[in-house]
Amino acid sequence: MFSAFTNSMKIPELRSRILYTLSLLFIARVGANIPLPGLDPMPLKAFFADQSAGGSSALLGLYNMFTGGALLKGSVCALGIMPYISSSIIFQLMTAVVPTLSRLQQEGDVGRQKLTQYTRYLTLIICLVQGGLLLGALQNPANLFPGYDVNHYGQIVLTGKTVFIITSIFFMTAGTMLLMWLGEQITQRGIGNGVSLLITVGILADIPGAAVATYHLFIRAAGVPGPNALQGVIMLVLFLTVTMGIIAVTQGQRKIPVQYAKRVVGQKVYGGQSSFLPLKVNYSGVMPVIFASAILLFPQQIFSWIGAKYDMKFLMEFSNNLLRGHWTYYVGMTLLILFFSYFWVSVMFKPIQVADDLKKYGGYIPGVRPGQPTAQFLDFIMTRLTLAGAVFLTVIAVLPDVLLYNMSVPARIAYFFGGTGMLITVGVILDTMRQIETFLLQRHYDGFLKKGRIRGRSTTAQMALGEAASDKTVMQLVAVMVTILLVGIGCWIVGNYLK
Repeated sequence: MFSAFTNSMKIPELRSRILYTLSLLFIARVGANIPLPGLDPMPLKAFFADQSAGGSSALLGLYNMFTGGALLKGSVCALGIMPYISSSIIFQLMTAVVPTLSRLQQEGDVGRQKLTQYTRYLTLIICLVQGGLLLGALQNPANLFPGYDVNHYGQIVLTGKTVFIITSIFFMTAGTMLLMWLGEQITQRGIGNGVSLLITVGILADIPGAAVATYHLFIRAAGVPGPNALQGVIMLVLFLTVTMGIIAVTQGQRKIPVQYAKRVVGQKVYGGQSSFLPLKVNYSGVMPVIFASAILLFPQQIFSWIGAKYDMKFLMEFSNNLLRGHWTYYVGMTLLILFFSYFWVSVMFKPIQVADDLKKYGGYIPGVRPGQPTAQFLDFIMTRLTLAGAVFLTVIAVLPDVLLYNMSVPARIAYFFGGTGMLITVGVILDTMRQIETFLLQRHYDGFLKKGRIRGRSTTAQMALGEAASDKTVMQLVAVMVTILLVGIGCWIVGNYLK
């Protein structure tokens, strides 16, 4: 594996793509640490640190994870890449139900470019709406975060209302559009999926903090109880097991054999070969967990706010039962994950269209008649696979809570043992490794595994990538990023140790 990383630097195009990707990711992380003018993020950080794993902290934590900590820092990239992802999901779902958009998608590059343009316009609108709502809530934080006491934590917004909202909406919208552009550039000229890499780097940015929390968890002052060595070994084994399980299910697929009939065209005979139709176990990916987490948190917020405002104790009790740690939360989470898993598959996977395509090109599944019987067979197989994938997603989603409430593991450590962040991280890393391995194998280098390739990879896959940036451009960009990094480290040393 280590030789594969060394060989990656020997291929000029791959080296250029990797350095270009790292440079743009560095720019995104810099943007996540530039605060908005007139905003003090320290009170929000203090309030977030005092909260439990449920309630407003859970909603804030979910969004803060996708922004890579930019939300709590009050940065110009506080909205993150989520508006663009939300816009993409909306158009992806609408494409499956709106005939006009469906025809656009089938028109090739021209149609896809139009859909991309519409997605950008919707992203801009979502940024303006979300930015205004978020900034308005930060001026009156008690309305968004029940329990926030201005007298205790302090004001978050320090400047005038009108000027602050106008300028901050402009800055936050520009930050999200910059991230969107960086993600598209990484996808075209770099390596991996740019938007997914931006989210993954934001999640992995908390690794140093989690490492420090792990150190303090096991290394404590004399007389202070803490986990013993056996519990530490169990946590390590559990972490490795969860990671391997996510990889296995993410890459897992059911191969449906497909036989193509022979066709005679002129004096040539085509077809007659055998192939397979791959059906993924976890077809919907991480989307059901994201939808279920968000939808389950919003009713809790609404009921808690109404109950506190109108002194309705039964609503307060019901909202408390929707917090993490209560059985009603996990029942609701399980049901929502099941629902969205089947919903996503029903929208994105069309067995009738697959059966028609097989019949059109002379393919058939052995033992199954072409046409409607093939569609019914694929639907039956996909239904069972979706159930298995939904059960797996449910286990991974609730595993951090098991550590959080039963083993008293801090939240920033527990969230690396499963959940949405772990699923996204493993999936994106696998996809990036697949692209790098394709470059290596095409240049006759060994891939990451010498005794075979990870299931689902193809050495002949054609990657729809744009032309890589020139070596001169990449080296200039890397030089600028290294300079900024050194200046930042120097300022940090001066500010913390040479006062």
